[in-house]
Amino acid sequence: MKYYFSINISANEFLPYYQGTIKDVVVRATDGTKVQFPAMHLRKHLTSSGIQGYFCLQTQQNKFLSLIKLK
Repeated sequence: MKYYFSINISANEFLPYYQGTIKDVVVRATDGTKVQFPAMHLRKHLTSSGIQGYFCLQTQQNKFLSLIKLK
């Protein structure tokens, strides 16, 4: 299954996720579905200004497969 979503979170707001204090991110996909996945998968997209962009999350049987930044 593929889920498309936008995210805009500052570096400061992402800090608890990065440190592991908060383990999961919950986003609303463009089709309205709420999707939860481990925050650690967003770490590679973190810049000094935070995480901004449009992403595609791919799962199979509710298991994480990939997270790709599209824009």
